[in-house]
Amino acid sequence: AAGVEVVFANPGTTEMHIVGALDTAESGREGVRSVLCLHETVCAGAADGYGRMKGKPAATLLHLGVGLANALANLHNAKRARSPVLNIVGEMSTWIK
Repeated sequence: AAGVEVVFANPGTTEMHIVGALDTAESGREGVRSVLCLHETVCAGAADGYGRMKGKPAATLLHLGVGLANALANLHNAKRARSPVLNIVGEMSTWIK
């Protein structure tokens, strides 16, 4: 979607269904490549750098709350540089609320 070929991910437990869908798409002929990052800041920085270098949109997959908060500094940089970054952020599970 939106020309995204790569997703930089640091998902939480509420995003596992998205990770499963990415895994299915990745095994397809022209799927979306997933890159697991060890920290949300890395996800956002990698997506920003990919967008700047390739001129193509990249996506981040983050969990709600602290995951998104950790990525905000690099997402701000991406916005200022007009990098094509798509953010996918999970939602709080109803059983946690």
